[in-house]
Amino acid sequence: MRTLKALFDFYLDASIHVAIAVISLTGVTFYLLDSSLDLHLLGFIFCSVIVCYNFIKYGVEAYKYLIVSNAYHRIIQIFSFVSFVFALYFLFHLDSNIWWATAVLGVLSALYAVPLLPRAKNLRNLAGLKIYIVAFVWAGFSVLLPVLDANVPLDWDFSVTFIQRMILVLVLILPFEIRDLQWDDRSLRTLPQVLGERATRRLGMGFTLIFFLLTFLKDTLHPLEAELQSVICVILLVMLASHQRMKSKYFVMFWVEAIPIFWFCLFWWAERFVA
Repeated sequence: MRTLKALFDFYLDASIHVAIAVISLTGVTFYLLDSSLDLHLLGFIFCSVIVCYNFIKYGVEAYKYLIVSNAYHRIIQIFSFVSFVFALYFLFHLDSNIWWATAVLGVLSALYAVPLLPRAKNLRNLAGLKIYIVAFVWAGFSVLLPVLDANVPLDWDFSVTFIQRMILVLVLILPFEIRDLQWDDRSLRTLPQVLGERATRRLGMGFTLIFFLLTFLKDTLHPLEAELQSVICVILLVMLASHQRMKSKYFVMFWVEAIPIFWFCLFWWAERFVA
């Protein structure tokens, strides 16, 4: 059991679970576009998320962003370096327009963790800005990149989907914000710090409703989009109502981040057995 728990902790701590969540959202976008999955793009996003998240979690505390003293963190660092090599391999198989979009998202991700100037704050520590940066980057990787990969125009439906994805990610972040309320510096001015825990959960429920209603502003809908989205919205509402469980590390890190994975699995199942 100890070995299984150690492996499970590594799976979470090394950002493998969150990487699967992001590529699941990317897969959902491919389904919405009625386009086949691009394994090179999925592989690139998977490895890039691992590198990015592990750098933010562990690299910023390392000496010169590279030298870590903790043996466990060193294993995660080696895993991240290997992921970086694979990310480059997958990137070379993608079109140049994806390179440019990735460069912009990459710079934004870097500034999230590393300040532009020595005495300046990084984007992560700017009051109230953190969750919106994360939501934008997630939407960029999971909506913009697959749209560019499928050579679909950046039209009205793209804009609605991009906004929806940002809202979804904001809702998914709220349990993390609530969990970290007792540790976050007051200067961060997170939503739970400003609004309180109960109001933050209510705001998340409002965001969930907006996320669902925006679906009907699209010019073209996937045949299963509204139905599957309604299932996800119910799950989000149940999650936001489970305020006691938000104190649990595994509830937030595993079950909350598993919602995008479940959404993708719903599409996969429905495409094969329902449509």
